[in-house]
Amino acid sequence: MGKVTGFLEIDRQVHKYQPASDRIRHFREFTLPMSDKEVEKQAARCMDCGVPYCHGPTGCPVHNQIPDWNDLVYNGDWDNAIRNLHSTNNFPEWTGRICPAPCEEACTLNLEDIPVAIKTIEQAIADKAYDSGYIVPQPAAAKTGKKVAIIGSGPAGMAAAQQLGRTGHEVHVYERESRPGGLMRFGIPDFKIEKHYIDRRVEQMQGEGVTFFCNVNVGVDKPLDELIAEYDAVLYCGGSEKPRPAGIPGIEFSGVHDAMPYLVQQNKRVGGEPITSVAWAADPILANGKHVVVVGGGDTASDCVGTAFRQGAVRVTQLDIRPQPPAKEDKLTVWPYWATKMRTSSSQAEGAEREFQVATLEFIGEDGALTGVKCCEVDEKRKPIAGTEFVIRADLAFIAIGFAGPMEDGLASTTEGLKLNRDARGSTNVVANDKDYRTSVDKLFAAGDVRRGQSLVVWAIREGRQAARAVDEHLMGSSVLPR
Repeated sequence: MGKVTGFLEIDRQVHKYQPASDRIRHFREFTLPMSDKEVEKQAARCMDCGVPYCHGPTGCPVHNQIPDWNDLVYNGDWDNAIRNLHSTNNFPEWTGRICPAPCEEACTLNLEDIPVAIKTIEQAIADKAYDSGYIVPQPAAAKTGKKVAIIGSGPAGMAAAQQLGRTGHEVHVYERESRPGGLMRFGIPDFKIEKHYIDRRVEQMQGEGVTFFCNVNVGVDKPLDELIAEYDAVLYCGGSEKPRPAGIPGIEFSGVHDAMPYLVQQNKRVGGEPITSVAWAADPILANGKHVVVVGGGDTASDCVGTAFRQGAVRVTQLDIRPQPPAKEDKLTVWPYWATKMRTSSSQAEGAEREFQVATLEFIGEDGALTGVKCCEVDEKRKPIAGTEFVIRADLAFIAIGFAGPMEDGLASTTEGLKLNRDARGSTNVVANDKDYRTSVDKLFAAGDVRRGQSLVVWAIREGRQAARAVDEHLMGSSVLPR
């Protein structure tokens, strides 16, 4: 597991960033790669910790065998490192870029705030594998004669499609949008992950026999019952993109938007696609020269912040109803789990003003246009404190407080006759367990955000892989695919 004394001799180093003043001028990735030798030194820091929580249930959702490939990288065996990494993760170049790295939180060295640079090493392994020509199609040696349809081409759908295609099934992926990738293509900004990383995986999967049908909204363009009749199994891997209702007065003012249409529009601009294809927000949403307020404290809110700066916003303020977290967590009460502590994303570091323990009371405006956001401070129970009201100037406001399930304009709204069970919490999530991923409809399985709710890309990959095994067992009686 790396060099025995490596963690004592070598300081933690991770990717450096371009200066904020440079990176906000473009939408490309801005990390500066480390050399192979630098990455090998970081892998050497992986200590023989006895119980590697990094890849257990507390760390990596896909159970990456992190100490193993750290040791392989340390010894310069990059070929076997990518083989090991691919054994648990179909798309490590994605997770190496956009996963928040719960593995590093669970690293034993994080007890001293100097965890192994796992995320940096993972990305380096995947990128080097591509540069070396190692990642090529791996078609099945024989076909099974079974046909599987997958609805949605996000990380869950893509992972399931690749796994099932490699076992010999004929796999057809149906995608509502113009290109595969789901919300990872159209929801996550290019400055976090450039979309050619998705394109080359699509090319690899096409070489493995997977067929993609884009611009097909199942439930609208093609009824679900027809799909179930045509295939031996159907796996539903839709994304969670229905905005959670904010209930804030003044939401009707011009200039107030949900976060996702804004992010999708900009991703389509970068990809050279018309924004008119964003049916729920065809009019351009641009932040250039404007005062912007983002309501919400999560990743989507941070993505809005970074996008607004790149579009030329004059000022960006982010509102979070939660209290400001401590700068450092109590390791002995939290580790190895994800800790609540003060974190600053790369987008926030570009100049955002952050307000904590603040509630958004209403959007205010004149002549139908947004002019400000009325706020107030809240107590520990998130109740408004009288006399603390204030107004922030705003020409543009984005609501990024989470998602309530898949959009209801497609499959989710057209399944009543099939008696597809829904989540009892009032969302449109599909009911299926994480053992066999079966829904209440025969031959229909569900995985990813449409089953578990909004989550991380790495969780979607895990669900897609596990659902692929469940589908394979359903079709063949047994499966060689891992869970």
